[in-house]
Amino acid sequence: MKTFDWTSFQVRIPITTSKSKLFSLWNSSAGLETWFLRKADSFDKDGSKKSKLDDFFPGDNYEWYWAGWGDEVAEKGTILENNRTDRLKFSFGNAGNVTIEILEEMGYTILSLTQDEIPADEKGKEYFHLGCKTGWTFHLANLKSIIEGGLDLRNKDIELKNVINS
Repeated sequence: MKTFDWTSFQVRIPITTSKSKLFSLWNSSAGLETWFLRKADSFDKDGSKKSKLDDFFPGDNYEWYWAGWGDEVAEKGTILENNRTDRLKFSFGNAGNVTIEILEEMGYTILSLTQDEIPADEKGKEYFHLGCKTGWTFHLANLKSIIEGGLDLRNKDIELKNVINS
């Protein structure tokens, strides 16, 4: 019997759009704010704040703020890889690394997200494997919703707690 791997997971979703449009929504603070984050700040290797429209480059750092949460809850990390067309990898706080790849399969544009190097302790299993997988599943569905129908599903009310969409 195979042992369950708590150190990584993958989620995939087909999205009706071009690879370049989909990648652009991952490759800048402005792009991420349209579907994922309340506020995204990025900084170049020298620590200078970048424009919201600037592309990410390896070595850039970020501070991300979630919809439905105050500024005391932020994710910080580093852009590790970016081929500028269909692959982006970043550290994700204490939860490991995240790689997004945009693929074409059977006439579909597929967004594939892999989170790996997740700590295998109890906190890692609960918060980072289960918690992050749940969060990414929602956010990728929201990305699809915005691109294909224009509806943003995020909860933006910081007073409303314990809901799946924030």
